[in-house]
Amino acid sequence: MTPPRPHPYAELCVTSNFTFLTGASHPEELVTRAAELGLAAIAITDRNSLAGVVRAYSALKEVTRLRAEAQAMAGGAQDGGQGGGPAGPRIRSQHVTDHSSRQTVAHFTGATPAPSLPDQPLPKLIAGARLVLTDSPVEWLALPTDLAAWSRLTRLLSLGKRRAPKGECHLTRADLLDWGAGMILIALPPDPLQDDAAKTAATKTAPADLRRLAQCFPGQCFLGAAPRYDGLDRDRCDALAVLAQAMNLPMVAAGDVLMHRSARRPLADVLTCLREGCTIDSIGTRRLANGEHRLKSGAEMARLFSRHPAALRRTLEIADRCAFQLSDLRYQYPDEAQNGEP
Repeated sequence: MTPPRPHPYAELCVTSNFTFLTGASHPEELVTRAAELGLAAIAITDRNSLAGVVRAYSALKEVTRLRAEAQAMAGGAQDGGQGGGPAGPRIRSQHVTDHSSRQTVAHFTGATPAPSLPDQPLPKLIAGARLVLTDSPVEWLALPTDLAAWSRLTRLLSLGKRRAPKGECHLTRADLLDWGAGMILIALPPDPLQDDAAKTAATKTAPADLRRLAQCFPGQCFLGAAPRYDGLDRDRCDALAVLAQAMNLPMVAAGDVLMHRSARRPLADVLTCLREGCTIDSIGTRRLANGEHRLKSGAEMARLFSRHPAALRRTLEIADRCAFQLSDLRYQYPDEAQNGEP
């Protein structure tokens, strides 16, 4: 029986545990799960931070090495069992404790079999950040397309951290306008189905913010549509599609991922309690209603956006435009020569 053809999809909105007390999975787990699901790309977009991207990059290199070894051993077994037969070495992994978070994560070096990965290209890793502004209700996924844009993004975040207390980052719309050149900017607006009586004056400014960024960065801005899994997502996507057309911003699908598997939902609730200063018994509606804020396959996302298939195709177009990779970075030792010294 021929397996079903996968639906190509790139997940562009992923929060790791480097967004403190929000993300419930390590970057390593997210990248490995993305490979298992056969995603075309995954963007690590932590809140006003690039901290999780380096760990994700290291994990993807390790997964690439493991699969190359597995393919080499499989070829050896087919050639007569030299170096890869049943008695030969196997790719293994062990679980180690990450002392920064006290969580146990997979480290592929030698205790249990490594995860099986589909025989298709591994996901592309996109470095980015989720920019939360102090003077706008709209959050922005900022994905640099080249090395110059990456440099601007790091400077933007450094600017926000220097002007804020330790552990915070204060950015404004003006900052994004000054430093946003060369980035793909995906807007995450407030919920369009929110009751009008509950909307604040700041929330009503969202369309103006969208219009201004779109005018300043033509061709770079998109409107993100992220399901909330509350039974209203069909109406919500339709409302966002109308807003996207009115703002002349192409709509793009986003999963708003907080965990690599739904089994992390209890941990996510504990993190919410720590963040909100409440107990698990009094968490109330702040608890995740379900475990759907997990990485999903292209087929699952295609079902969620069945009325808006172009929103899925645009994830692939954006992933292709994001040509910057961390491997492009090179250490440059500062020139110590002064006043024409040799």
